[in-house]
Amino acid sequence: MLDDLTDQVLNLCDTIPAGKAVAYGDLAEAVGATPRQIGRIMRTHGHLTCWWRVVRADGHSAVADRAVEYWEAEGIPYDGLKVKLNECRFEW
Repeated sequence: MLDDLTDQVLNLCDTIPAGKAVAYGDLAEAVGATPRQIGRIMRTHGHLTCWWRVVRADGHSAVADRAVEYWEAEGIPYDGLKVKLNECRFEW
């Protein structure tokens, strides 16, 4: 069973369309949490949702080596191991 915040974050992740990405801070602002809380939730429960669409504010991802195949498949613009958030940021 997931706590309310985790459930809320994962449900919100599910609304990010293919080809778009958000920063931890974007999710945090939307649910009234901190980016660190979002990072912790994604680290432990991200596998339940589209984890590759959630990145750091600068576009980097700690798991970029695994995310690149998803970014390519969805057309998420990236440079090396960094998503170009200015080109694909999703806003609720």
